[in-house]
Amino acid sequence: MVLGKVRALAVYFDSLNENNLPAFSGGDPVSGRVVVEVTGDVRVRSLHMTARGVAKVRWTESRNAGANTAYTQNYTEEVEYLHQRDTLIGDEREDGGPEDGVSVLHAGVHEFAFTFNLPQMALATSFEGKHGSVRYWVKAELLRPWLLPVKVKKEFIVFEHIDINTPLLLIRVWYRSSRLTLGYKANTGDAVLQAPQAGSKEKTLCCWFCASGPISLSAKIERKGYTPGESIQIFAEVENCSSRVVVPKAALYQTQTFYAKGKGKQIQQLVSNLKGDPLLQGKSQSWGGKLLKIPPVSPSILDCPIIRVEYALVVYVDVPGGLNLSLSLPLVIGTIPLHACSTRTSSISSSCSALSWLGLPERPEAPPSYSDLAISEARRRECLLGCDGSDGLGEDPSSLLTYITEFRYLPPPLYSEVDPYPDPTEVSAAADLRRPDTCPSR
Repeated sequence: MVLGKVRALAVYFDSLNENNLPAFSGGDPVSGRVVVEVTGDVRVRSLHMTARGVAKVRWTESRNAGANTAYTQNYTEEVEYLHQRDTLIGDEREDGGPEDGVSVLHAGVHEFAFTFNLPQMALATSFEGKHGSVRYWVKAELLRPWLLPVKVKKEFIVFEHIDINTPLLLIRVWYRSSRLTLGYKANTGDAVLQAPQAGSKEKTLCCWFCASGPISLSAKIERKGYTPGESIQIFAEVENCSSRVVVPKAALYQTQTFYAKGKGKQIQQLVSNLKGDPLLQGKSQSWGGKLLKIPPVSPSILDCPIIRVEYALVVYVDVPGGLNLSLSLPLVIGTIPLHACSTRTSSISSSCSALSWLGLPERPEAPPSYSDLAISEARRRECLLGCDGSDGLGEDPSSLLTYITEFRYLPPPLYSEVDPYPDPTEVSAAADLRRPDTCPSR
């Protein structure tokens, strides 16, 4: 018998997204096929499928141990999220002889289905960074007697969904203003929360004993959460009272932080930016919703213990020959876009508050005026007598609701120690006991 050769070994996934990519999230089932194409009869010991998901960090640093001694310190760390192994041909035994349990694949194309479930837990989103990565893949390995194994690996994407419709990512949080002086930084006001979406700063340029006027900057955005493809509306006010020409700018930065052996390594990358017009002395500039589009980027990674991906919008004033005046507004890049019911208007001043996000009106309706519901005193007394149970035994009991509804918005009576509506029998009895008035002045 003339043995054939393995022409192709491939892995295909059944579920693909709109971009023709295999993308899943925690708890999703993953299914696919391992396809083996052979040109003739091929003897096979086993065909294994292994699914893995690993977050890995690695970087090196040079160290000096003495005058002429240097060494390299390696920092590595790994977190495993997925490890599953299935046998599609043969059995799990690895200690058998080369001829034990041999199967024969005849010429043609052979397909072997596989399926498994991702762990029902918070998985780190697939990511590729400078010093680390988060990868998920399926590997197929074909073992043949007396020959080297044939291997193939196919990666798939995992997204840990972040819903930007949560209240913490929609509501605006304010920063207290602070003042900066060149060479000196005053105490900065504490943030109301740890995720400000607005702020203001002021800076004075000085050289020895000569000081020019201050440069002030205030900026705010609609919310904290965005998705790739959205545009951030930036509202800013810049006032230049200094003697220099300054330029207001804005930039979106991605910060990658890697952790290993108790140490961290941080990388910051520019994602997108824009700039305004140069600002002369004594001039001011307003941004009434200037748009900064978010390009396709990785979502924020906030739950992985060794890799963290964060974003921040930095609005700053470029000061030539001096330190820039800047405000950093942290952002969260999510995967679930803003719902229609949570859409806000472009203006910060007219945007919906947390009440509107809950479906409640932002300004409750005012109660009706008392003057519109006021009735005459005679009508009031008539209604009170009608509500007396001693005179209305034959009346409809439902009429009581009419009186209750009519008096719901009436103001309480003025305080008085004299009963304005005394019982007639009590009044006559009190008159009989009263002493005659003998005062000559009356």
